[in-house]
Amino acid sequence: MSDRDGIFSGDDPYALMRSWLDEAGKTELNDPNAMSLATVDADGLPNVRIVLLKDIDDDGIVFYTNYGSRKGQELISAGKAAAVFHWKSLRRQIRLRGMVEKVPGERSDAYYRSRALQSRLGAWASQQSQPLESRGKLMAEVAKLTVSKGPNPPRPDWWGGFKLTAGEIEFWADGAFRLHDRFRWTRQTGEENWSVSRLYP
Repeated sequence: MSDRDGIFSGDDPYALMRSWLDEAGKTELNDPNAMSLATVDADGLPNVRIVLLKDIDDDGIVFYTNYGSRKGQELISAGKAAAVFHWKSLRRQIRLRGMVEKVPGERSDAYYRSRALQSRLGAWASQQSQPLESRGKLMAEVAKLTVSKGPNPPRPDWWGGFKLTAGEIEFWADGAFRLHDRFRWTRQTGEENWSVSRLYP
């Protein structure tokens, strides 16, 4: 579109997302890669929580979690999710909706090895989303695993990555008097080219 220039310019929404994330990294105080991830349970009731983006691929975004957690089970069951990034310092946000699938085990292994040892042990210790008697019990479990797993624990089978491959991505920037700028990128599964539309604020 003729008026899609400046911060909205470009032909690849994932490249544009990387650009905005790079800018946010210079202005956001904490976790510019934080995103709200929405899923639905078996009854269609939505859940939303904050997770950390770890990669932007050419065809999707990647994050990691416990597969046995509530979000993990909902992602596996529904195979769909939505996410939103909001950067107050930039007055911008990005919304995505699409299909979700696990990343290959080798990729999860590589990311797991890059984490701090305590984070790797934490993945073993946490029965994420399950009731916990006390923090002391969790810390005791981490201490036991520190001894039993050693300095190079393998990735637990129940922990790994997901990729959200979007069919819809919306870029939003704040405008004076709430006359914001919004552009929505859409494409069907298997299509190479994106369609872009300006939306009313």
